[in-house]
Amino acid sequence: MEGRLRITEIFHSLQGETRSVGRPATFVRLTGCPLRCHYCDTAYAFHGGEWRQIAGILEAVRAGGNRLVVVTGGEPLAQADVLPLMTQLCDAGYEVFLETSGALSVAGVDARVVKVLDLKSPDSGECERNLWENLPLLNPQDQIKFVLCSRADYDWAKDVLAREALAERCEILFSPSHGALALRDLAEWILADHLPVRLQIQLHKLIWGDLPGH
Repeated sequence: MEGRLRITEIFHSLQGETRSVGRPATFVRLTGCPLRCHYCDTAYAFHGGEWRQIAGILEAVRAGGNRLVVVTGGEPLAQADVLPLMTQLCDAGYEVFLETSGALSVAGVDARVVKVLDLKSPDSGECERNLWENLPLLNPQDQIKFVLCSRADYDWAKDVLAREALAERCEILFSPSHGALALRDLAEWILADHLPVRLQIQLHKLIWGDLPGH
């Protein structure tokens, strides 16, 4: 039987984060997440959603008309059939990004998919869920994201950056938690410490705020 996934929404927007920021993209947001980060801005995707066949999801992506497809959540890897979905998207010629919490293994993800792995900081409340075994599975095309809420979070991320030699694996993103950490403070800390990271903001929030579907 063809695979199916519980989907919260499929929508067309601008990518607000990662190195593809600003590009039009089709977002496939899966329902459900085993984590409960304090700063989560997509809690509406924890429950509900609609079961959809992979063929129907692919048709919705085609209708979006974008080469870039972002598979997100919730936590996409919590649903096993997301793996064949991403492979079929790659086979169809799409540029596929996976946004994952880093709490579940990325071992089965198609090598063509760009993995954006979110390492959870202490202030997230889910730091102990980080699956450190994921780090050796990352490729140079992938990215590691830290969402930071405080100076303590920043210092923790800086220590992890050095301890794990993360910048030698792939690109590193430092992002301030919206409304919790001042963008200027984070920028000045990065510059003062000469960190090999990219500062990123959530472009979609500057444009649309916290509206779902963006």
